[in-house]
Order: sequence, then C-alpha cells, then structure tokens
Amino acid sequence: MPTYDALIERYGVLDRAPGRDLQSLVSLIAQICGVPHAVINILSSNQQHQIVAHGIEPAVCAREDSMCAVVMDDPEPVIVPDASNDLRFSSNPFVNGEIGDVRFYASAPVTTADGLAIGRLCVFDVVPHELTDVQQRALAVMASQVTDMLELRYRSQALEDSLRDLTAVRDELRRSNEHLIQFAGQVSHDLRTPLTAILINTELLAGEPAVTADIGVSEMVLAVKEAGHRMDAMIEEMLTFARENGRLRLSPTDLSTVVSSVVRDVAPLIMREGAEVKVGELPVVLGDPDLLYSVVLNLLTNAVKFVRPGEKAVVSITADRLDRHWRVRVTDNGIGVPPARRAAMFELFARQDEHASGHGIGLATARRIVEAHGGTIGMESAAEGGTSVWFDLPV
Repeated sequence: MPTYDALIERYGVLDRAPGRDLQSLVSLIAQICGVPHAVINILSSNQQHQIVAHGIEPAVCAREDSMCAVVMDDPEPVIVPDASNDLRFSSNPFVNGEIGDVRFYASAPVTTADGLAIGRLCVFDVVPHELTDVQQRALAVMASQVTDMLELRYRSQALEDSLRDLTAVRDELRRSNEHLIQFAGQVSHDLRTPLTAILINTELLAGEPAVTADIGVSEMVLAVKEAGHRMDAMIEEMLTFARENGRLRLSPTDLSTVVSSVVRDVAPLIMREGAEVKVGELPVVLGDPDLLYSVVLNLLTNAVKFVRPGEKAVVSITADRLDRHWRVRVTDNGIGVPPARRAAMFELFARQDEHASGHGIGLATARRIVEAHGGTIGMESAAEGGTSVWFDLPV
C-alpha cells in the first residue's frame, strides 16, 4: 500500500498553489456551516499540512499535534460540539491553549480515488457550536468534492505533461498522432469522472436551503458550477480536435448504440431542461463509433440548449436510406437558424450571434468528422419551426 507521503506527492498539493477552486470550496463550507475557520488538512507520515484555509493563514504542524490525525481513519464526518469536553481532544495542543483554543470541531474525510484517506476537510471555532443535518451533509459532500478536484488536477497535470512530452518528440516519432488519439480517449474518460461528480454535487448543493437562503453562498455555488461547465467544454473541444488528427478506425457501427450512449451521457442536461428526445430506427454503418458519438453529442446538446423562451425542447433523431447513403437527422423545435447563416455555422468559431454560448467549435468538428467518413452535413428548417441538422454516411 502506498505511504501517505507517496499519495501526497502524487497529487502535488504541497508544492503547488491551491487554486481558486479549492479556495472557493473552503470559503463556501465555512459560510454554510456558520463558522469563521475552515481548512483542508493533508497529513503526511509526520506532519499536517493546511494546503488551503479560510479565516486563518495555512500552516504546518507535527502529525502528533493534529486533531484530524486522531480521526483520520474514520470514514464518516466527525462532529464535536466542544472539544474541551471530548476525551479524544481535550489534551490536544490546539484545544488546551498550547497552540490554539479550539472548541467546536468538525471534519469529513478526504480520500484518494481508491478510497485511501490522505486528510480531512475541517471546520472549527473557538466557541462551542452545533451543525444542522443539512450542514453535516454539506460538509460530507464538499469533502468528496475535494477528492474530485485533487483527482482532476492530478489528471490534468498528467495530460499537460504527456502533451509536452509528445510535442518534444513529434519530429522524431512518425506515429505521434496515433499515440495522442489513444491517450485522448483515456484522458477524456478519466477527466470526466471527477468533473461529472463535481457538477452533479454542485447541482444538489445549489438546492439546499442553507445555500438558497444566502445570496453570497448561492453566487459562490453558481461560480463553481459555471467553472465546471466551462472546463468540461474546453476538455471536449481540445480532445476532439486532438483525435481528429488520427486515422479513422472503421468498423460496423450500430448508430442506435451510439445514440443511446449519447442520450445516457447527457441525461442530466435533458432532465434539467425538461427536454423530450425521440429516437427512431437507426442503421448500422461503416464508421468510427467514437467520432460518430462526438457528432451526435454536438447535434443533440445544441438541439436541447437552443430552445424558444418558455418552451421545452422536443428533439427527434431519425434516419432514411437515400440512394447510396444514409441520411441521419437531428430535428428540434428550437430558435432556428436563418438560411443565410446555415452554411457559415459549420465554420470554425462560428456562432449564431455574439451572445450565444459555446466556442463555435462543435459544428465545425462535426463537419470534419462526417467529411472524413466520406459524407456531407447540412441544416434546414424543421416543420415545427426549429432546425433539422442532417449528415449523410455512405452505405
């Protein structure tokens, strides 16, 4: 089993700035719990490191002096209303006045992705205190998000390191693009696992009474959520373009399976928007299933997001056999695209208007992927007044 020191070194938390994401999280949990102090304590084999703090300056102390070390192996949140009356902590130097005068103490475990404890998310005060059930749940949720953020930072750094290494040797390695494609697929999955957890937990947290009742806290939760969505979009765009530089991996591909995967993956967006997605019978084509997934993902998310004010999105995905190709359609009842703008929408960085969300890469990516398959893509008005985006794939 890896030592504490090896696990901490893996995440690089002692030699890197904490980042705004962790600082915002610590400040947020302090406000939710109604206490002046909150820290993320990471424990090495002989020291406690406060890698980020709210209300105090981060510091380092001996592990034997740490309150969090006492409950390090506890998998659940620990709530201590008055540490001076608790046998586990009454003689601790942070309680008895040698280092501090802590009375209220609460913490939840910070673990690795494999469930190994490396520290605690801790809130405390110099006066006795209680936490409501909602505040206790929030502490546990935020501690799990610390884990997700550390894992995301680790994997992002691994991505940066790998891309840097690939750039350094690209003139010597004829097949560097192939390596990048393989790496991109794995990184996309690895990055999205912790990021999805962050976004889901942030959505849940946004609905908690303690959050909705406080405008400042609500704004902080919204900032975390928006940052997560922007990161998700940037990861997708970066990795998709990296993958396009490689060769297609053609195989008989059931578009029903591809579409089912997309619908399942964007289910949170569909549920949030109250959208209805109808899927008709779809064919088996010769294609790269991963890249065709990206095409369908871009078209479906656009159809769900760009709705008319006050209406719910209704999207249909169908296919028709036309001569020597299949025409796949994603049709919506949304805001539509003026005829004069339709061709330009498939150009890189093109958007409906300057106020539209996104970076203008999705449809350009879809066009390049479809054309790499020997097909074409376009859009036209839908009978419902929205847009029907279609792409053709050879039989």
